[in-house]
Amino acid sequence: MMRIFYFLIVWYIAVIIMVWFGQRTLQYSPNRNYPGKPADNHVAEMKELRVKTEDGLDLLAWFAPPQKKDGKVIILYHGNAGHIGNRAGKMRLFIEAGYGVYLCEYRGYGGNRGSISEEGLYNDARSALKWLDANEYPASQWILYGESIGSGPAVQMAKEFQPGLLVLESPFSSALDVAKDMYFYLPVGLLMKDKFDNMSRIKDVRSSLLIVHGEEDKIIPQSFAQKLYAVANHPKQLVMIDSGHHNDLYEHHAGHIILEWLETQP
Repeated sequence: MMRIFYFLIVWYIAVIIMVWFGQRTLQYSPNRNYPGKPADNHVAEMKELRVKTEDGLDLLAWFAPPQKKDGKVIILYHGNAGHIGNRAGKMRLFIEAGYGVYLCEYRGYGGNRGSISEEGLYNDARSALKWLDANEYPASQWILYGESIGSGPAVQMAKEFQPGLLVLESPFSSALDVAKDMYFYLPVGLLMKDKFDNMSRIKDVRSSLLIVHGEEDKIIPQSFAQKLYAVANHPKQLVMIDSGHHNDLYEHHAGHIILEWLETQP
């Protein structure tokens, strides 16, 4: 009996060690390949950019200007999997409506060099906004859009720059909350490096906020979106999509919901 007990202890410690060293492989699922040209991804209106980060990386990004020079620009911070080419289709609706779109690609994704981390994603997100500002698209024109784990960079940038509008698709209160729910048998509070604590940051955000989430989301349960919404400042709106899961909200008209909300904003 004691041998079994000691075996389980050793096994548990081994799992903790493996999770500690491999946690970013569990948290991020990048497609590291070059996504091709925007036209290859059905967004010929977009052009490739190379944008410098504060720590010296040269990152790929895609940009389509708004139809009017003073029009709004949506800055998309995508989720943990794939690359910007996988998000081009969902942005077509907004391009056709006259919005500018900036697809921010992260280090370690889409052919970009660099190691992925929370602070690294913040650097990448910040470089996008600095490029826009340097090219005469100031914060008054920005709509920050965070998808899933991209809600972390979006909320952090909203706190730093205070744009007028913030859209969060399938966000979480924190990545730590999600990890605790998923790996309840591990001391994730002690292990986790990249916690993306949206809860503490969104309290300092004054942007008008829209959260769109799927009621059937099993990856980031709706309770985490509701928890985030509860502490956010007004004006705010939460839309729970019936039968929506984590990756299919645009099949349930999330794009039109977001577009209609944007059209009602001053």
